[in-house]
Amino acid sequence: MNDRTRVLLAVGLTVALFLSVQLGALALVQPFYEGGHQSVENPDDPTNSLVYFGIILVATALMLVTIKYDVEWLIKAMIIGVSVMISWYVFAELVPSVITVGSVNAVAAAAAVAVGGALLLYPEWYVIDITGVVMGAGAAALFGISFGLLPALLLLSVLAVYDAISVYGTEHMLDLAEGVMALKIPVVLVVPTTLSFSYLDPESTEGVVDGHEEADAGSDTGDSSGAGDSSPATASSTDGGSRPDDASAADETDADPAADGDGALERDALFIGLGDAVIPTVLVASAAYFLEVGTIDVPVITLNVPALGALLGTIAGLLVLMHMVLKGRPHAGLPLLNGGAIAGYLIGALASGLSLATALGL
Repeated sequence: MNDRTRVLLAVGLTVALFLSVQLGALALVQPFYEGGHQSVENPDDPTNSLVYFGIILVATALMLVTIKYDVEWLIKAMIIGVSVMISWYVFAELVPSVITVGSVNAVAAAAAVAVGGALLLYPEWYVIDITGVVMGAGAAALFGISFGLLPALLLLSVLAVYDAISVYGTEHMLDLAEGVMALKIPVVLVVPTTLSFSYLDPESTEGVVDGHEEADAGSDTGDSSGAGDSSPATASSTDGGSRPDDASAADETDADPAADGDGALERDALFIGLGDAVIPTVLVASAAYFLEVGTIDVPVITLNVPALGALLGTIAGLLVLMHMVLKGRPHAGLPLLNGGAIAGYLIGALASGLSLATALGL
């Protein structure tokens, strides 16, 4: 199997992981609402988006401080703790209560604890990916039912701008990426392109320089080729371990402009930031929950035409993004992903008969 075929298969798996997060979120929307997991009193309040963005900035600053003072274990403890918590939310809704201790679903609780144990003891790439899908679906569903249409659109827009600034302007996320990726925690989705790749190998994260992690949803699309680089933000790179001046920061996808198309294909793994999957899926889940037009009757999941448009728009943005990454050019990820989700959502909403003002949540 040549390099191009290997990477194309990896891109296919990347799309499958994104779809798993999106469909998982759609399956959890109704159970989460019925379980009382809506986190705000007024989901239509646009200031919810600004509050969340502020939390992202504070969390980023705190993580940079922990890295500066060599206490990265605090980040690992936090992420594993959040993984267990979100896994508990998901399993409590999906796993039948065959064994209960008081009012606690013992099987769901044991499964959530097992997730934390696996991350702590054996963070191989498939453990990271499975956990990432569960976390991503759960987080997107939680935010989706808590952010109405206007707040969700504002959130995606603000984060897309922030991502672009982080990629093409500041580089403060590079140090965070280097510190976080070596912790082997589910801030990325790892897609091997070779059977021999192991995320347990200390060298699998050598040369990590681009991006950061964003409040459990940071992400990056990168490569590992012995000395390839990647990060927990939304960045992608093929720089062979160098630290390019135009490397990315929060929630971005970039690649070394010096790498040509063929060089970009010589990699052992792709790293896709979890935030790249979660953030646009917030709009998918929000549209599915808050709109009652264009309903599509699909077993298990909540779906309508606007939500389907957002889902397809995200995948279209992902394919464009991956094409650019494999060409070895630097690009921010969320502008394409969030832009695709918003465009797809608006097309689906208008096709369902909604006015533009209603589609925008005004």
